[in-house]
Amino acid sequence: MIEINGNDLVFSFPSIHQCARLNISFQRTLRIPDDDRTYHLPPGLGTFPLVHVDDFEKNVPEKWLEHGGVIMPMYQSEAMWIYFSGYHDPTRRSAYPFAIKICTGKINAITGEEYKSGLKKNPQDYAVSPKQPWLDGYCIKKGEIRQFVAMPLGEGYTAEEQITGEAEHGGLQITVYPMKGSRYDALFPKEDFIAMQERSVTTGSWGALPTVACMTAPGAAPMQVKEMGLAPGGKMKQEIYSDDFKLDDWDLENSSRCFVHITNSVTWAEITGNLPPHLPPSAKDYTYAGLPWFDYYDADSKAIKGSSKLAKLESVQKMSAEKGNAISNEPFSTIEIVIPIKKNPNEVREGDF
Repeated sequence: MIEINGNDLVFSFPSIHQCARLNISFQRTLRIPDDDRTYHLPPGLGTFPLVHVDDFEKNVPEKWLEHGGVIMPMYQSEAMWIYFSGYHDPTRRSAYPFAIKICTGKINAITGEEYKSGLKKNPQDYAVSPKQPWLDGYCIKKGEIRQFVAMPLGEGYTAEEQITGEAEHGGLQITVYPMKGSRYDALFPKEDFIAMQERSVTTGSWGALPTVACMTAPGAAPMQVKEMGLAPGGKMKQEIYSDDFKLDDWDLENSSRCFVHITNSVTWAEITGNLPPHLPPSAKDYTYAGLPWFDYYDADSKAIKGSSKLAKLESVQKMSAEKGNAISNEPFSTIEIVIPIKKNPNEVREGDF
């Protein structure tokens, strides 16, 4: 079952296990410059709002109704990252594990291959929660990604168009596979003490949005919805961690999937009657204000190699320059404040005696 709770997508599998619940949110963030530097992790600036496709069936294309799912607004060339948070029973040593496939325009963001059901380990085509707390972009090589950036579908920018030559799907496609309940109980049994609570990353939210009059009059011709897809932006330090579980630990018979349709701000207002969110700050303005960036590293986990196919994609900045309409890139001086994020925030560092 999939629900919207606030601005989170909640995937739950009560027939598998009472703890089998995963929250996924889509975080607004800074679009990092595409200037051959590899940046640290930018902050979360609040969650993108989500609405049910079915609530606006008269205002969306028929194919969206076929796909179901949700709608999310993004400005052109705005960036995002995806946050994963599984339910954590405090009497167990781990949050409930999930294997998560992330595709953009039905192109796998980890391998660059076209969407296929099921899980593959060689090469690994999914991320594992809770080991992988977030995903910021396309995995182009070990320890490096290119940021997810929204661009209009049909103009050649998206990963889908660059790989397939077609502008057919757009949006995001998420498939979630829970661990088998019996394997979770065997690997992470309840204990007779209260285990350490899972670290929780607090992010902001836009909350309720003011409404405007719907721009589609009753009986009017269907509006021309401008669809968005995701394209590769600047380079960022991020590892996609390998799966330490066995493939047989995952319940491949009980997956759940969601199509996230992305619209631009004008289309969002026309479809939903809600005003679009404010524009995010630039990375340059954020940094010059003395605000921090982040660095996450899990020394106990191995990172996968990344995709040579995704590494060949042209970035939004390069393509827009070639088209004679370069987007703002705003390079800036060295980042002064970088906050390391520990996998275990309670761990004590040993120093020299």
